[in-house]
Amino acid sequence: MAEFPPASLQPLIQEVFDLLKARNETISVAETAAGGLISACLLSAPGASAIYKGGLTVYTLDSRIAFAGWTPENMRNYSGPTAEIVANMADHTRRTLGSTYAVSESGTAGPTGGTTRNRTPGYVAVAVSSAKGQVTREVETGSNDRAENMVAFARETLVLLRDVLSQVESPSL
Repeated sequence: MAEFPPASLQPLIQEVFDLLKARNETISVAETAAGGLISACLLSAPGASAIYKGGLTVYTLDSRIAFAGWTPENMRNYSGPTAEIVANMADHTRRTLGSTYAVSESGTAGPTGGTTRNRTPGYVAVAVSSAKGQVTREVETGSNDRAENMVAFARETLVLLRDVLSQVESPSL
């Protein structure tokens, strides 16, 4: 078995966990192309039940309708992952699970994809939702290696979460 979580992600996971735990805040996850890695990474931290409210791997469009707040209208107009789509999935998941924050990602892991920017292998849109609003980021890895992209998508999502958490003032005691 390969090392899990990947050594490159372990300090980041611990940093996110520590920030959430110190504030008594929670996280929920809606992920697509990362395939559950974001949730698995968060759950690898001892004591994860204190911060983790739940997660969804909504890889198919049908699963997004069933679990992520999508409507048939979203399906009719779908042309690939976007920052707006992941922000809406994060909002829906945060509200549904009652967490302080929610993260979401959607991208094209590869090795194949489309010709538009958001359908090329290595593209991912990530979002963090909180009661204060949404923060999104788009990243292109430049790779078509599926497994490497899945780990990169998890990393980018956790980095954005860490960046958002680092900008939020800790509650006064």
